[in-house]
Formats: sequence, C-alpha cells, structure tokens
Amino acid sequence: MNSTTVTAELGLRLVVPDRTTVPLLAGLSYTAEDPYAIRMAFHVGNDEPVEWIFARELLTVGIVRRVGEGDVQVWPARSDGERTLNISLTSPFGQALFEVPLAPLTQFLHRTFELVPAGRETDFMDLDDELSNMLWSS
Repeated sequence: MNSTTVTAELGLRLVVPDRTTVPLLAGLSYTAEDPYAIRMAFHVGNDEPVEWIFARELLTVGIVRRVGEGDVQVWPARSDGERTLNISLTSPFGQALFEVPLAPLTQFLHRTFELVPAGRETDFMDLDDELSNMLWSS
C-alpha cells in the first residue's frame, strides 16, 4: 500500500434465494486519484474477480439509512445479532444480495477519510485532465 491508496480484504456473505448465506471474500480498494469511488472485487470462484465501483458516499450513508436507486442499493441491517450493511446489486446477468459485516467496513471507510477528507475530494483530482479524458472519449 502506498500513501495514496487504501486496501482491505473483507469477508462477506452472499444471500441465496432460500435465505442461506455463502461466505465470500471481497477486496476493497480506494485511491486518492479517484477520490469519489471505492472498488470492490468479489472473489466468486472464477479466474477473475467480479468488480463493482461504488460511490464512497453511498456506502457511508448506507450505514445509517437505506440509500441508492436502480442497480445499487445499500441499507443497514442485523444478521445473527451482528450489525451489517446489505448491498443489493442488479445487472443484466441477475441480482445479488450481500451482507457485509459493519465493523471491518467502517474501519476501511475511516482510513479512506483519513486519506481524503469528506468535502476535499476535488483537491485530489486534476479536473482539467478529467474533462479532457471525458471529451476525448466522446
């Protein structure tokens, strides 16, 4: 890990249709160069993990209340007495519900806010470069 990146491995559970759970590992990654985004790579047994990108604010707000629309929704919950964050993901390939233990997730989020404080994200971005990249791909 360098001074502009925060990473963590997180044990979580995939909730299957009969409400049983399957343990999975996910790798979390946050970088100051992309200060609004958290990358979560789900290790689901394939050669390559399945990666989703979440807004840092979405995961943070989801700790206290239901948030999100469409493909990604998160909300606080309890599972077997443990505080968790539910993450619901929908894609053209299907839907998945994950239970994420809250303690290790909040530790990870805290480290991201130490690296890039809330409201200071634009201090870490080169807006001219971002605009140029968006216009170039059009």
